[in-house]
Amino acid sequence: MIDPRAEIHPSAQIAENVTIGPWSVIERDVSIGPGTVIGPHVVIQGQTKIGAHNQIYQFASIGALSQDKKYAEGETFLEIGDYNIIREFVTMNRGTLDGTVTRIGNHNLFMAYTHVAHDCIIGNHVILANYAALSGHVIIEDWAILSGFTGVHQFCTIGAHAFIGNDCKITQDILPYIMIAGGVAPKPYGLNTVGLRRRNFSDDTINKLKKAYRIIFRQDFSTEEALIECEKLVAECPEVTNLMQAMKKSTRGFLR
Repeated sequence: MIDPRAEIHPSAQIAENVTIGPWSVIERDVSIGPGTVIGPHVVIQGQTKIGAHNQIYQFASIGALSQDKKYAEGETFLEIGDYNIIREFVTMNRGTLDGTVTRIGNHNLFMAYTHVAHDCIIGNHVILANYAALSGHVIIEDWAILSGFTGVHQFCTIGAHAFIGNDCKITQDILPYIMIAGGVAPKPYGLNTVGLRRRNFSDDTINKLKKAYRIIFRQDFSTEEALIECEKLVAECPEVTNLMQAMKKSTRGFLR
């Protein structure tokens, strides 16, 4: 199942039932889990650990050095979980400082030409559509979706179940459950109700989250005032806690 034209370092750890196409290059410190399929012309470098049953399409570049100028020859890592789909020309870089990790969870889809920079943390069931790009130290939480040509600034967090519309330029955190659109001047456009219903959120929970959304984004409260008002909803809707926690821990501020 490994094409003889592939170039694989003898120290690379390749599990059983791995498929590797012709002219792919697997370097010495790479580990690949069972059932993973790697197409032709894929390059996997450095301290890169890939889990089970991933699909990596042709011309992807996985585990290259950080593009951060602070990189100083340290040992850095890329860790990829299970059941991810990594399409053509996707690029994923390792961490920057010695011992740091770029980490990707499970069941994610990275469409063609997407980029995951150094030190990013990506959860599970995330989708990056074509040409979406993450700068360094970005966090993407579970079930978030980034549409095509989305760009995310360094150190931003995209909350769970958020939806980012086409061509948005994100320079602040995005709270969980929120739908963002507007291109170079993005703003919130309500809850991602379609995504929440697809993931079996009840109508009651969605309605409570809509109340929290109006408190945060539509009633001209300060962040501190909005937190006080949202606290009143927590007993009826524990999911509001996720909004409040994201507001509290945001260091770049969240998009409003």
